[in-house]
This record gives sequence, C-alpha cells and structure tokens, in this order.
Amino acid sequence: MSTQNSTHNAGQRLAELLALSRELGLPERRMAILGEGNTSTRIDAETFLVKASGSSLSTLAEADVVACRFAPLLALLERSQPSDDEVDETLLASRIDPAARKPSVEAVFHAWLLSQPGVDWVGHTHPVTINSILCSPRARELADHRLCPDEVVCCGPASVFVPYTDPGLALARAIRRGTEQFRATHHMEPRVVLLQNHGIITFGPTAAAVRAAMSMTEKAASIFLGAAALGGPCFLRPEDIARIGGRRDEHYRQRALNL
Repeated sequence: MSTQNSTHNAGQRLAELLALSRELGLPERRMAILGEGNTSTRIDAETFLVKASGSSLSTLAEADVVACRFAPLLALLERSQPSDDEVDETLLASRIDPAARKPSVEAVFHAWLLSQPGVDWVGHTHPVTINSILCSPRARELADHRLCPDEVVCCGPASVFVPYTDPGLALARAIRRGTEQFRATHHMEPRVVLLQNHGIITFGPTAAAVRAAMSMTEKAASIFLGAAALGGPCFLRPEDIARIGGRRDEHYRQRALNL
C-alpha cells in the first residue's frame, strides 16, 4: 500500500474507531466505565490503531488512540518469560510516534487477533449483564451454547471460553490458545471470546461485525439470566445450530448486515 493510501486508510479507520468506541462506552449500555475496555483496527499489514491505556471509551478522542507496529508485539508472544518491565518497554517501542500515549496493556491480544484471517476490527468491553454470568459457576454455558437463531448468525455456533487469566501478555497467550482449540473443534474462525470474571471480545472484518456480536451476546446473556430464573435456559440443539449456520438466506443476511 502506498504511503498516501495508507494515510487515507488510517484517517478513515480512526474516525470509525472513535465512533465504535464511543458507542460501546455509552453509559446507558453499562459495558465499560472509566478506563475499562479497548478497541482496535488494522491500518495495513504492518500497523494498527489501538486505544491508549487509561483512556475512556465513552469520550475517546484522536489523542487517545495509538498507532502501533504488529511485529514487536507479536514477537513478545514468543518470548519465554519477559518481565513486566520488558512488556512495558515493548508496548512503548511498538508506537509509531514515540510521543504518543502508551498503548493499552491488552494491545498484545489486539495485535494477535488483528493478524488472524478476516479480522480487521476488535472490541473488548466488560458488560454488566454478560459478566453476571461470566462471574458465576455457569460461565462456560454462555460460551458453549446458543439460545436463539440470530445469536448463531451474529456470533457463530459457539464462543471461545478463556478461564480467568492475568490481563496482558498471559491473557494474550490464553486467547491464542483458546482460539486455536476452537478452530480444531469447529473447523472455522470464532467471532466471540468470553473471558471468565473479565468480559467479552468480539472481532471481524468490519466495525459492524464487532457491534453485532457484542450486542447479540449481551442480549443472549439477558435472556439466559431471565430463563435461568424460570428453570432454564433451554439451548438450541446442535443440529438446529448447524442448520442455521448453513442456510443460504442467513448467509445473505450476514452480507446485508456487513458482518
């Protein structure tokens, strides 16, 4: 990509990333408060944009977004036992502009997810409804099952489930491990990662895909909680999920919704 095209693409992506971030951070959505959550988008094969550490999704501004290089962060995943100081140094060294703010501590998992097939956008939040389940003994059920057809359409047949892991490099490695296990089981790419006692990550080729999977999982969590109070939930059967996932009309709807 030429420098001119890369700069234009970065400007477009930045504007859309700010809009996505502020939407996910709306106070009434109860998905992120203070410095919770983060978002990112790919610029090109070498670089991406990610929320700066300590900034708020609800008020995210251009100065709160950092352009980073993939290479040093992906290399960090392969290092044996880097110290916390070495991780911080790598985060700072990944910045394209040395004067920019420090990237989110979760920039490592953003870099890895954005390097995966079909992923140009990533969103991570801590929704109250979803965490009501992820902080309970039934957390894995929310990941392993589906409740409604549209949940399959927007979120796939299941979600990656990651047991509680220390945020930062350890979590990035756990997300990679869980994603690879998901691929081996389902023979497809996931769209949602659920983090026990932590929150949700959604990702895909568009910002719309991030929004859809985030909102649909939030809705599914609300239904789960309501159904649990009435003796449920009753999950879709595997054959029903496979049928919905393979329907041509649902594939058409996914394209129409820009998922």
